[in-house]
Amino acid sequence: MSQTLLDSPPQTAVRAPRQRPRSRRSLINLLYLPALLLFGVFTVYPLLSGAALSLTNWDGYSPGKIFVGAENYLRLFQDETFRLVLGNTFIYGIGSTILQQVLGLGLAMALDRPLRGRNIARAVIYLPVLVSPVIMGTMYYLLFQYNNGMLNDVVTAFGGERVAWLSDSNMAVAIVVLVNSLQFAGISMIIYLAGLQSIPAMYYEASNLDGATAFQQFRSITLPLLQPAFATSIVLNLIGGLKLFDVIQVLTGGGPGYSTNSVSTLIGIAYFDNQSAGYASAMGVVLFAIIVVFTLILNNLLNRNRLEA
Repeated sequence: MSQTLLDSPPQTAVRAPRQRPRSRRSLINLLYLPALLLFGVFTVYPLLSGAALSLTNWDGYSPGKIFVGAENYLRLFQDETFRLVLGNTFIYGIGSTILQQVLGLGLAMALDRPLRGRNIARAVIYLPVLVSPVIMGTMYYLLFQYNNGMLNDVVTAFGGERVAWLSDSNMAVAIVVLVNSLQFAGISMIIYLAGLQSIPAMYYEASNLDGATAFQQFRSITLPLLQPAFATSIVLNLIGGLKLFDVIQVLTGGGPGYSTNSVSTLIGIAYFDNQSAGYASAMGVVLFAIIVVFTLILNNLLNRNRLEA
């Protein structure tokens, strides 16, 4: 018995993992309070306040508010102008998102190659993202305006007639989509560049040995492995397109008529011009709900495709 005990290796006691003192954990939790306070003051409170105002007929100035229930929401869906503007909002959101993905992915794939000056090109393409949309809208207004616009000067120099680019509602909506997409395509480019650079090169090397073409590599390697980048870029671009405001306000002013307004610009008109703060708040709540629903659906679809891939 004693021999067995002498021959057996020494037993080491298993120590339980050290737990942080409760006072230290409480102190760490207190560090979240400033962020939670700012989130509550600047996000939660305005959201709840706007939802409450949407149930009144407040004009935005007088101290009295009369509760009208769901009257503003019923009025929304009977308003032909709101239906027109809601359609524009979907066009801005979906159209800008599609165009930005095409531009961003194309630029990312072109600038992912070992080209001379590619870092400068990346910076130049991303630069418009840092510029205020008001400035971008003003620049493109000078390009598309009827009398002294640069584009019409080129057209007349070649013997053509001036074109009222921003007076035709369909053309003006398309121009707004184009301007917004050109400004923020750099965001998609950076996201896709990060995704492309995270794909291991051995996948492409193995496919080259199997005789895969460039298109087959793109379809079978690049696209499936870019699913996380697609999810991030699409959601960010869609949210930005659905709440588009600055470019519309500067480029077209919502005109002609209400034909190029988005819900965001119509909210400003209802609140400040028509003094219908309750009605404007109802539009804001509907826009918030649309963005939340679109975001949840897109995240669900993209994550499901990612798991299947």
